[in-house]
Amino acid sequence: MNVKATPSPDDLARACAEAMWKEDDASRGLGMEIVDVRCGEATLAMTVKPDMVNGQRIAHGGFIFTLADSAFAFACNTHNERVVAAQGSITFIKPGKLGDRLVATAREISRNGRSGIYDVRVTVEDTVIAEFRGHSRVIGGVWLPGEIDTKQK
Repeated sequence: MNVKATPSPDDLARACAEAMWKEDDASRGLGMEIVDVRCGEATLAMTVKPDMVNGQRIAHGGFIFTLADSAFAFACNTHNERVVAAQGSITFIKPGKLGDRLVATAREISRNGRSGIYDVRVTVEDTVIAEFRGHSRVIGGVWLPGEIDTKQK
């Protein structure tokens, strides 16, 4: 008898992240790395390079936003549904500096129907430098054909 085991939500989340990572030229191109992915959560990291600092010689806010947005994207795509951002906003608290390793940790706050809300905290070591909130929208399709999703009913 050939019985396919149902993956745990975290195993499904990691498999979705692997599939998505292969297609994410932007995150890879900026030198981001996936640190951890679990159901409804994702942590990505990126080091601030010389071409990422602005005229103030601090990390350009657009790069901090992009890291947070990528962590948000990986968190909201952990349920084997294709999901995009509908809206995102960020508050910068402290500057990032050249050579800093930025870590963005995203977590699911709410997921209902086709909409979700996610918070992302960006840190350098243990210091919070930015807080991001993203709203997501399911667009249809899956990352892993033949697998179940973990949609909350």
